[in-house]
Order: sequence, then structure tokens, then C-alpha cells
Amino acid sequence: MIFLGVRRRCRLRGGVLLAEVVTQALAIDLSAYPRWLVVVVGTLCAALVIWILIKLLKVALWLLFFAVLIGGFSWAAWLLVQ
Repeated sequence: MIFLGVRRRCRLRGGVLLAEVVTQALAIDLSAYPRWLVVVVGTLCAALVIWILIKLLKVALWLLFFAVLIGGFSWAAWLLVQ
């Protein structure tokens, strides 16, 4: 709502570009494989992703640990020098 006067509406001239985007879905048919094989491969893939996330989290926590140590000792040294 505009209180300072009447607002002219902008009209679309030439259409909307994003309205013409075609959405395609990729579906993989796994019905040719035995169900147990699909479950085993899916379980192994999920375990691999979780293992990679654990390793990345471990590295991030070590970086945070050393950043806190370096920052704390630097701050203490700065206060000691002043």
C-alpha cells in the first residue's frame, strides 16, 4: 500500500523468461536388480557418506581447537605486553 499517491502497475512486456524453463526428472529404474542388492548398495553408499562427513567434522573440530588455542594465547600475550 502506497500512501503518497497512485502507483502504476508494471506490465510484463515480452513475457517472463523463467516461465519457460522445462523441468525434467531423472528416474533410475532399479526393478531389474534384486531387492537385497539394491538395499546392500544403498547401505554401503550411505555408510560411505556418513564416514566422509565424520572425517570432515573431525578436521573441522581440530581446526577450531587450534584456532581457539592460538587465539587465546595471542590474546594473553597481547594483554601481557600492554
